Amino acid sequence: MSDGREQRAAFSQKSAEAGVAALFFLVGAIVVFDSYRLGASWGSDGPEAGYFPFYIGLLVCGAALINLGYGVTSKRLRGKSFVEIGQLKLVLSVLVPAIVYVLLIGGAGPLPGLGIYVASAIFVAFFMRWLGAYPWWKVAAVSVGNSVAFYLIFEVWFLVPLPKGPLEALLGLN
Repeated sequence: MSDGREQRAAFSQKSAEAGVAALFFLVGAIVVFDSYRLGASWGSDGPEAGYFPFYIGLLVCGAALINLGYGVTSKRLRGKSFVEIGQLKLVLSVLVPAIVYVLLIGGAGPLPGLGIYVASAIFVAFFMRWLGAYPWWKVAAVSVGNSVAFYLIFEVWFLVPLPKGPLEALLGLN
């Protein structure tokens, strides 16, 4: 059992409702803006390119505003916890490495683009060692074996090229 600090709310149900509604409003506003830029009216030969997405974006914005209003004014949500700190830590312990994995595949900022096979080997090895505490020989065998198996399945058998990095280029697997 964890201490009392782990059972505190990371954030409330109201703040989660407001945050998600604001995010949806932002997405809808981007759609509206870009659709208007493309042309959201009826042209001489029919609807312009942004006509349909413009109105869908407006509907998304309207629904987000309704949800935001409900989330902020609802008495039913008052005092309710959306997620506790311990639960949030568990989610982030998977989400943060998954984000790093995606960034390692194609490279972003200071991170080099390692390709999907090397990034997958690192990802599997990290989780096996960190969460599973497996011995290094098992970590190496499974993580490398997994990447080799997926290379054979996708690249050789199905002929589906996936993002590759410098190691594959060095080995002549491009």
